[in-house]
Amino acid sequence: MPKDYYSELGVGRSASADDLKRAYRKLAGELHPDKNPGDSAKEARFKSINRAYQALSDPQKRALYDEFGEDGLRDGFDVEAARAFKRGGGRVRFSRNGGAGVDFEEVFRRGGQEGGGIGDLFGDLFGGGRGRRGARKGSDVASEITVDFASAISGATLKLRLQDGGDEVTVRIPAGAADGDRVRVRGHGAPGAFGGPHGDLVLAIRVTPHPFFERDGLDLHLDLPITPGEAYKGAKVRVPTPHGFVTLTVPQRAQSGQVVRLKQRGVKRGKKVGDLYVRFLVRLPDSDSAEVAAAIQTLDGALTDDVRAGIRGL
Repeated sequence: MPKDYYSELGVGRSASADDLKRAYRKLAGELHPDKNPGDSAKEARFKSINRAYQALSDPQKRALYDEFGEDGLRDGFDVEAARAFKRGGGRVRFSRNGGAGVDFEEVFRRGGQEGGGIGDLFGDLFGGGRGRRGARKGSDVASEITVDFASAISGATLKLRLQDGGDEVTVRIPAGAADGDRVRVRGHGAPGAFGGPHGDLVLAIRVTPHPFFERDGLDLHLDLPITPGEAYKGAKVRVPTPHGFVTLTVPQRAQSGQVVRLKQRGVKRGKKVGDLYVRFLVRLPDSDSAEVAAAIQTLDGALTDDVRAGIRGL
């Protein structure tokens, strides 16, 4: 016996959209599987209220449900044919696949002769009878998934639970995934019609920003602080990359803003690998000590050229 969606949510048929939302949120909070691990009864109930709310929160689906019940929400349901049948009191003639009409009452009387039976007629009502259009794959379902920067670069396998309370879904994020990429999880979309397979779940990937790296295609950019001494004398410093630390040579007399490229130390995607661009940022002490002030004055005195020479206005 099909359950009444309004009863599932504990509201009346005249409930407003806000009433539905409040009832759903209250029940979902009580029944969510994360709060009731191992309780199969509450998990099943959670799935039921999700199914009910998904139907009733959509004005078009709610109107179909109010008029035809759960049948009106089936994929391929022929609304006009169903209404014609209701208006005709069981004597409406349907045209199937462009052929002659069939008297619904006559099908009952003849036991299904001259047309394959009552099952085929109901098949036409829902968009495809037995032996005609056949099973159809369900629609794809679009959603989003947020991953951290490192997981997008290196790839990851995640376990997700869909909002409808279904089973866990394994999602594999390929190495080198970028913000806006899509990953398809087969068989986790909308159910098919007449025994057809489920559609797919299509997830848009959203990548959280990294505090130090910036990405440009397969290339990465990194601002690297260095000391005045390292900039003046040159140095060997450790630099992070997506695949571990490497040693970078800071050239003598390096200037703040100077960029060096580390080949093939960027993002790897398939057979392609980007580069890592490192920009030096010379850091000065923020101390107020007299020794620091004297050292800075000595450095200033060593700059005999105008450091802003060549700068022009518009």
